[in-house]
Amino acid sequence: PGSVSAAIQEYLQHLGLQDFPCGFGSWNKSRLNTRRSPRAEPAGLEEDVPLGEESPEALLELLRDQHSPWALPPDCSPQDRLLREVAALAPELLHGSRVFQAVKSLRILDKGVEELDEGLLQFQQLEELILSANHISRVTSAHLPRTLKVLELCYNAVDDLKDLCAQPPPELQHLGLGYNRLCGPSQEKQLTVDFWPNLVSLDLSFNSLTDLLELVSQLSTLQNLHILVLQGNPLALIPTYRGFLVDSLPKLSVLDDIHIGPEERQQFHGLAKQPELIRSEAQVVVSIGEIKGLLNPEAFQRLEVGSEGPVISYSYCVTYEF
Repeated sequence: PGSVSAAIQEYLQHLGLQDFPCGFGSWNKSRLNTRRSPRAEPAGLEEDVPLGEESPEALLELLRDQHSPWALPPDCSPQDRLLREVAALAPELLHGSRVFQAVKSLRILDKGVEELDEGLLQFQQLEELILSANHISRVTSAHLPRTLKVLELCYNAVDDLKDLCAQPPPELQHLGLGYNRLCGPSQEKQLTVDFWPNLVSLDLSFNSLTDLLELVSQLSTLQNLHILVLQGNPLALIPTYRGFLVDSLPKLSVLDDIHIGPEERQQFHGLAKQPELIRSEAQVVVSIGEIKGLLNPEAFQRLEVGSEGPVISYSYCVTYEF
């Protein structure tokens, strides 16, 4: 429980690649036992299907018809549909460990995964790995397939990049680490070209990054970086935040989901050479529109002239929690 291997097994069981109408069984035994060429095999002729078996067309209909009990939900991925159809038409291609060679995209969302174990290495052709909304705090890069191009780890508990950068996938193009617990740039400079030579897109949104100058010094080495998301970090409160990034990273084309045009780049030209404009502090203005449920002090101060009655005073304390 909590390992990515356990979640993978649950995923494969959900696909049912070895169960009717997929896989091997009495519903297709004569067709699979005869090793005839597909060209010599008549297609779509129900009368040529032995009694008790199903034609390839009938098996596909069971998978594709949304009213069928064997149909996948409408929001499933195209890969899931393709794997099911291949398992129905040519189950020998996905038999046993061969299924791991066919999977190029793996999405395991909100499954309680805490650990990335060696089970991922079975996917020798994996290009996209989505593990968002789990409980992952440590990413062991030695357990990541070297073929990965997309790694999404949003909404986890990652607070350090040291393990991830030990043996990072060399071809990775997108790294998603939004909504984690990253607190600041590492002393080892783990967001540089030495670790991510092919990175095109980087999402570090909604963490606790504060040092904009140090972060920019690392990101400026990523020659292929075109998309960057940093919104939600304390450093995004700096008044010159966007302008400094736009001028410091000339190859950047999208920042915080907003396209960088020639006019904006010209507007902030030269700002990268003025780091003194970046302050390590931010000003927050809080205004109170209305407070309800408190006694009105004026009602107790309406005393007649010369009255010896006691004067009652009230004081209130308002606490802001950030």
